[in-house]
Formats: sequence, structure tokens, C-alpha cells
Amino acid sequence: MIFVSSNKHKFLEISRMMENKGITVEWKRMKYEEIQADTTEEISLDSARKLSASIGEPFFLEDTGIFLDSLGGFPGPYSSYVQSKIGNSGILRLIEGRNRSAYFLTVITYFDGRLFHQFSGKLNGTIAQSERGNLGFGYDPIFIPDGFDITLGEMELESKNRISHRSKALQALVDYLLANHGI
Repeated sequence: MIFVSSNKHKFLEISRMMENKGITVEWKRMKYEEIQADTTEEISLDSARKLSASIGEPFFLEDTGIFLDSLGGFPGPYSSYVQSKIGNSGILRLIEGRNRSAYFLTVITYFDGRLFHQFSGKLNGTIAQSERGNLGFGYDPIFIPDGFDITLGEMELESKNRISHRSKALQALVDYLLANHGI
């Protein structure tokens, strides 16, 4: 399977999860232009459509956002941009004194060589009071999954991969591949 991304951390998580399912993932490391859109689904699908002609064989990519209830779902599909501009410390300042409920949403778009298929995974949680942990990447040090008292940034990769939004979306892709392509 080919996974397209410029993000090494995403590749490492996905390749480890797929390896545990007996599937080898090849990383096609490439940067590509993402549209600004209102949903993670739109961004993922648009990127896959644009890349399908140049890649020319089955592949998948993903887009992930963090959605904060107190900010009306912001940053959502703008998560990567917001992370690059204000980081975790900026998010913590924005929600100071507010509801800390949040969720991660990952949308995988798989191009089978002809059609596009989307699979999503969601992880509910809360935003911590401060950054904790140096594992993971992005918003991981400020996100506490429901049922846990540690952030994703404090979890070892194997533990994170058992519960994450990305693993849920990936499992949906694997289930589809098993049912439809015998992989």
C-alpha cells in the first residue's frame, strides 16, 4: 500500500499500525497543496483527486483536525495552519477559562485506481491545562483522551495507536480492503 504524506510522524504511526495487521506500507513522501475548506473530508478528497493523476496507482492519504467545543469546532480543518502559527501554547491561551472538550477527527481517502473511498475515525477528549509529554507530535501534548488521565504526548506509540482517531480510520480502511480486495 502506498501512503502519501510529507509528515514523517504520520507515516511512522500508520506504518506501525499496518505492520501489526500484516500490511506493508510504502511512504511516498511528498508535499502537496491542500485547499482551505470547511471540512476535513473535503480537504482529504480534494488532495487525493489532485494526486491521483500523477501517482497513477492505488494510494491513500489522510487529513486530521482537532475540534474544540468552546471555539465552535475551531481549528478543525485549519489545525495544521493554526499549529504552525500559534502552537499548543496559543490554543491553551485561547481556551483559558472555557470548556475544554475536544475531539480529533481523521479522514482517510483511498484511491483504488478508479474510485475514491473515505474512512474516518474520531477520538473524544479534553484539552489539558498545560503541555505534557514529549511523545507524539502536533496537539498530542495537550490532548487527553476520554477515559485517560494522560495526554497523547505522554503515551507510548503502541498505546496511542490502540485508541487513536488515526487507528480507527485506518481500521475502517483495512476492513474495506479485506472485504473488497482480499488484502
